[in-house]
Amino acid sequence: MKLAIAGTGMIVGEALQALQYVPEIEVTAIFSRPQSIGKARQLAAQYHIGSIYTDYDEMLKHSEADFVYIANINSVHYEYGRKALLAGKHLIVEKPMCTTEAEAKSLAALAHKSRLYVFEALTFLHAPFFMQLKRELLPQLGRIRLIQCNYSKYSSRYDRYLKHDIAPVFSPECAGGTLLDLNIYNLNFVIGLFGKPTKVRYFANKGYNGIDLSGAAILQYPDFIATCNAAKDSYSPCFDIIQGEKGWLRIDGSPDNLEKMEINVEGQSQVVSISPANHRMVDEFRAFEQIYRNKDYRQMNHFLWHSILVARIAAKALKSI
Repeated sequence: MKLAIAGTGMIVGEALQALQYVPEIEVTAIFSRPQSIGKARQLAAQYHIGSIYTDYDEMLKHSEADFVYIANINSVHYEYGRKALLAGKHLIVEKPMCTTEAEAKSLAALAHKSRLYVFEALTFLHAPFFMQLKRELLPQLGRIRLIQCNYSKYSSRYDRYLKHDIAPVFSPECAGGTLLDLNIYNLNFVIGLFGKPTKVRYFANKGYNGIDLSGAAILQYPDFIATCNAAKDSYSPCFDIIQGEKGWLRIDGSPDNLEKMEINVEGQSQVVSISPANHRMVDEFRAFEQIYRNKDYRQMNHFLWHSILVARIAAKALKSI
């Protein structure tokens, strides 16, 4: 599997580190905007990437890559993804895959037309702990009644924002904000375990330019309520707690960087053994490569429809502010 990368941001550096543990994937090209060419050259030298492009269309035309990994700002995910699919490339898109359900469905339709593969890069959905949680641990808790999720991280760009120096993560025009960044993990966590909620509402602390700096998304299900909190403007421990009639389960750390998982059933606690990969992004890339190699289009579609559902719920949440 040969991969071309669009972007040079922090997440690209992390992805390239993770890919050192997935030898089945070869990175053959990287695209950057002209003003970021220095970073692209640095990454290419460090990770032995053969080709550097400053024209995305040229990369799509000339690169030998099978897949394009899109890791640019949120607002260009759809357009870059659309171009890649029309060029006959398979696609890996950083979360959120798209900013609307319509965009996500459009990418899916293009992929299905040419039987191309589309994956959203969302770490924990492919991690062993998430499969174990869903299949083995949740049934022990009985009927679920409440869920609390908190993924908060004081942004390194927040102080700049307070001085009216607005980075893309705090720009409405770039589809920034907390819900589409940190809280998208919480939405994926809850929806990945329990499916579509019956109602959604989002309460946000807005900045001077209207961006959501922190907020709580409330997902209502027939038997329980899930509260998904996230913040880029304040500090908090990151955790997930699932409360059932027979017990509770707590995850310390963010869903994409698990630290500890503990389950308590009828008063008896147990710390669940975790075997983390070498890097938090390894499991997802391994999963993508395996699904593609095995031509498991059905499994690809399973994850793709999940991404479309999350895009729908996220859009509804933002409209409810």
